[in-house]
Amino acid sequence: MTNRPNLMNLSGQTALITGGNKGIGYACANLLADSGADIIIISRTGVSDKKYKELTSYGKKVYSIECDLNNFNKYEKFLSDFPTPNILVNNAGTNLPMPINEVTEDVFDKIINLNLKSVYFLTRLIVKKLILQDLEGTIINISSQMGHVGDKNRTVYCSSKHAIEGFTKSLAIELAGKKIRVNSVSPTFIETEMTRPFFEDVEFKDSVLNRIPKGTLASVDDVSWAVLFLASKASNMITGTSIKVDGGWSAQ
Repeated sequence: MTNRPNLMNLSGQTALITGGNKGIGYACANLLADSGADIIIISRTGVSDKKYKELTSYGKKVYSIECDLNNFNKYEKFLSDFPTPNILVNNAGTNLPMPINEVTEDVFDKIINLNLKSVYFLTRLIVKKLILQDLEGTIINISSQMGHVGDKNRTVYCSSKHAIEGFTKSLAIELAGKKIRVNSVSPTFIETEMTRPFFEDVEFKDSVLNRIPKGTLASVDDVSWAVLFLASKASNMITGTSIKVDGGWSAQ
């Protein structure tokens, strides 16, 4: 049998995950650490002792930064003390579903600022560091199936995620000659702390499952494996695209 390199081995790399203390973000941090990467997590509440011990059990360095991602000056100062990440996973996000007539300026700003503005400016900071140090890098934006289709009561969320898809494509072209790849992962509905209250409505849950051809919700692990693929050498020629982890939702 021909010996093949382990393309999923991330040894010697550093991954920065926003919102990496829970849900999809923590699943990504866990899998990337298990695959050999040192981990930097930015979140508002930090990483619990239990999760910190789990991450460090892989023998990798783990850094936790407690910071509001809307506070650009603060996390720029924090990150100056840590290694430049080769892998950036823009995961932090929020959603407040409601009809357009109920959307206030505060609601609009809360969703757009976290889902788009913070992604843009954190990415700009990391890209600058990578280029100055002539490092290879991969940027992975956690988008949504709602970045490819629309749905009622999600005008602001869909706007933010469609913008992320456009940002991903444009930046991928801009950085193609700089050894930096840019892609997105677009999950369907996943039962996390953010979405769990929605699924307490049986009618809503049934309507969601009926629109996913596979008939099941995605898991955080489904998303993290797609992230690992995009973070690894296995996706060396993939940039400017989106992996849809949506069970066929957007294929209809």
